[in-house]
Amino acid sequence: MEDNKLTYIDEAGNEVLCEVLFTFESEEFGKKYVLFYEVGDMEDGDDQVSVMAASYQEGEDGSIGELYAVETDEEWDLIEEMLQKFDDEEGGCDCEDCDCEECDCDEDHCDCGHHHH
Repeated sequence: MEDNKLTYIDEAGNEVLCEVLFTFESEEFGKKYVLFYEVGDMEDGDDQVSVMAASYQEGEDGSIGELYAVETDEEWDLIEEMLQKFDDEEGGCDCEDCDCEECDCDEDHCDCGHHHH
């Protein structure tokens, strides 16, 4: 892993370059997890990026070493919860007149009814 990227091999044996969204550690499961998406997904102008998740074993240099499939529903629930938290922190509204957290603003309009100046 370098510059927040990782490569994994898909079912067809192709190397897929992915951008790391974030990593976290679960004491409950005693594992570290990484969430990532295919590089290029963001550039398509498509809002729906398919985020993938795996548990991982850290390499000796602190990098993301081996990736492992997520095996249980409980782990998936935790991952979805963490992704939701991450989205909430990333999201929120950054327009100046409005301090609500729930807004989904674009450049000139804010969905809570405020307009950017």
